[in-house]
Amino acid sequence: MRAVPAVLIFAALALPLHAQDVPPVTKPKARSVSKPKLPVPTKTAPLTPLSERERAVQMLNRFTFGPRPGDIERVEAMGPEKWFEQQLNPQSIPDDALGRRLGDFPTLNMSAEQILTIFPDRGFIEQVAQGKRPYPSDPLLAAMYEVQIYKDNEQQVSKKLTASGTPPPEPTDAEKAKQKADGQAIAARISGELFALPKNQRMAALVKMPVSDRIAFTTYVAGDQRNLLLTEFTPHEREIFQGMASNVNSAPQAAQELSQAKMVRAILSERQLQEVMTDFWFNHFNIYIGKDSDQWYTTPYERDVIRRNALGKFRDLLLATATSPAMMVYLDNYLSIGPDSIANGVNPANPNSKKGNKGLNENYGREVMELHTVGVNGGYTQADVTHLSAILTGWGVDRANQGGPFLFDPRRHEPGAKQWFGETVPATAPQDGMKQGIAALTSLAARPQTAHFISLLLAQRFVADVPPPALVDQMAKSYLASEGDIKAVLRTMVQSSEFNSKKYFRNKVKTPMEFLASAFRTTATDPSNPAALVNTIKSMGMPLYYALPPTGYYITADQWMNTGALVDRLNFAYQLTNNKFYNQKFDSARVLALGLLSQPVQSEVVSQRARFTEASETKETPSVMPAGGADVALRVLEGSLIGGEVSTQTNELIHKQLTEQAVGANPNDTLNLLTALVMGSPEFQLR
Repeated sequence: MRAVPAVLIFAALALPLHAQDVPPVTKPKARSVSKPKLPVPTKTAPLTPLSERERAVQMLNRFTFGPRPGDIERVEAMGPEKWFEQQLNPQSIPDDALGRRLGDFPTLNMSAEQILTIFPDRGFIEQVAQGKRPYPSDPLLAAMYEVQIYKDNEQQVSKKLTASGTPPPEPTDAEKAKQKADGQAIAARISGELFALPKNQRMAALVKMPVSDRIAFTTYVAGDQRNLLLTEFTPHEREIFQGMASNVNSAPQAAQELSQAKMVRAILSERQLQEVMTDFWFNHFNIYIGKDSDQWYTTPYERDVIRRNALGKFRDLLLATATSPAMMVYLDNYLSIGPDSIANGVNPANPNSKKGNKGLNENYGREVMELHTVGVNGGYTQADVTHLSAILTGWGVDRANQGGPFLFDPRRHEPGAKQWFGETVPATAPQDGMKQGIAALTSLAARPQTAHFISLLLAQRFVADVPPPALVDQMAKSYLASEGDIKAVLRTMVQSSEFNSKKYFRNKVKTPMEFLASAFRTTATDPSNPAALVNTIKSMGMPLYYALPPTGYYITADQWMNTGALVDRLNFAYQLTNNKFYNQKFDSARVLALGLLSQPVQSEVVSQRARFTEASETKETPSVMPAGGADVALRVLEGSLIGGEVSTQTNELIHKQLTEQAVGANPNDTLNLLTALVMGSPEFQLR
């Protein structure tokens, strides 16, 4: 079958979004990290309520990463409200299958210091090489360190020669080719030796080989053999292999594990609301995993700070982020020093003591107001930013480059009372200086501006790109009345007439992560290769945990939907359905069967087919529309994968594509193409 000419199918097809729900693209200034300002919505007609089935679809579209086959029917039968209440209490929902899959990612349960040990950076490796740190007691980990030290020594020799003015000669193309051929020969030999052994003896045999052989093998082993070995290694053995294969500094491997686990959670977890809210709050309190020691701190940050507090009180979540090493490193608060503090050379007992040249870092003090709490229009001034930064001096990290914990250092804290945001923050004894910051953050969490700003962002994620002001006001009232109870605010939202109206039904564009997760969930496809999903999301412009600005990723349609995005998504769907996506198994016939097993979908097939027959007689549909089984299959797939109406224009384009591909002689090819076209349609991009 020919590849799908994606550009010709849906590139010119506009998404059926309400114009007032799509804010204009706003380019931030050089330093500004503010969310784009939202236009004022125009007056609209009275809201039309959703049907019971549509309410189930709305719940699943907004509070999961996509409904699985049969989910709509289950939620409709249970009652959307009852399902939502169950999701609000994730600990009551068994999630054993996910727990077993997460065993593939050992670092998920590690502290930052443990992650650093498993995936050391260059500085850590050099300390071991210099004898400042002992080799790990784990023989497999020690073997990985040997490889890393060997590589680092080679690089150091090259650097010294270059610094001395006699850099090593650049190898010729012939020398490079010979090096590669020699490496491949060594890798082929070692592969034969390892595959001749039982699975549980292979890694032990590999780490006993000379370091040069380990490097050649992990560098040049053939792709199929590598994949088979990795599949049959234990999770810890996979980490050792990846550490030996990486360049000096294997710390980015922790980000790989965390990213893959995020996709596995999104696709497989039964506790979908918790995962959706974890994604929302991480994006709100964004940190960049590539910054300094956040490559180790991000995993416990998401686990212990974000997920643990995702459905609790906002104040607790805010304080947890503020006392996280990850946030202190990301926004540089651990570098901030009070100008009049002891750490800056000021001796309270000696009025003639001289100050040093160290001072405040205002990054966190600014962002905690602008982005985390009251918002850019929250009423604060630059003086308030400076004063809050002084209040938060001393909040930092113990041994940040070694994965140490949060630390309050009274020596770095700016002494004295502070005037801030219309309040007086009383002076404290040096050792109690942290109380000033706790009081200030508690005050921010309780402010009406924060209630409104957080409610607006929640409504933007779950209702519309431009949230209805009346709904935001209702949610803000619930926030204040419940003292920032996130569950109470969400309940107000889902019980509102706006959330349950046709105007705000299937009007949110999926981000790349949401699109890929929904593609796997709606087709009940097991994510056997999560690394491929992580790489695909990166190619679509949303590398997980690598959003550099404090704003995180924008979640509005203008950021994620354009002709290029539709092309990328349709091409992914074509690769997946044709089993060309990195050895990922996909079964279109099973997807169709799951759709047929749903009685409501069968009824929809009959009614839609009748409508198409009638439309054909009135010449409203193209003459190229396929008849018989392909047409029925299309109706089933649209009903099960999209869960609602599909535009005539989309159907016409799908029909045209089927005819042009001329795949009728091969039912499997036809079904694969149909599934890809439905997944690539504009309607599937909406939730």
